[in-house]
Amino acid sequence: MSSFEDADTEETVTCLQITVYHPGQQQSGIFQSIRFYNRDKLPSSEVVKFGRNSNICHYTFQDKQVSRVQFSLQLFKKFDSSVLSFEIKNMSKKTSLLVDNKELCYLNKIDLPYKCMVRFGEYQFLMEKEDGESLEFFETQFILSPRSLLQENNWPLRRPIPEYGCYSFCSTQNTSPTEMDENEL
Repeated sequence: MSSFEDADTEETVTCLQITVYHPGQQQSGIFQSIRFYNRDKLPSSEVVKFGRNSNICHYTFQDKQVSRVQFSLQLFKKFDSSVLSFEIKNMSKKTSLLVDNKELCYLNKIDLPYKCMVRFGEYQFLMEKEDGESLEFFETQFILSPRSLLQENNWPLRRPIPEYGCYSFCSTQNTSPTEMDENEL
């Protein structure tokens, strides 16, 4: 038998390609700690955190406007599916996270679509998933965009999320619940 016949079958790995943009990226070095165009291989059990605290976050942004932990990504497998998916969770108490047009407040999470725009403040992330077979590992790959991703990809424009706060339905103001009849839905 040859070594080719004995070799383990190589599995493809799920990859999350993340294209990033910030209007001040050239002057401020916001993304200086991120390795662009390389694929990082991570264990599938790892929760990947993004923020400014390098002791906690796997990917850091050199910006005081960013929360210590801004958001996290976690891999999971849906019941009765062989395909791996990601969920994204907003970890910032101060700033909402927009995933396409869905607003996530603190600790809200959502399944990440195959292709979506994630935004907070002036940050823009175009996230695209490539499916793989491996259940043990996944990869991330960062790409730096020289132009706004919203304009480049003809994404529907919506006002940026304020540095400190949320849009109307995530308001931290104390509002009383509204009672509805089930027929009103």
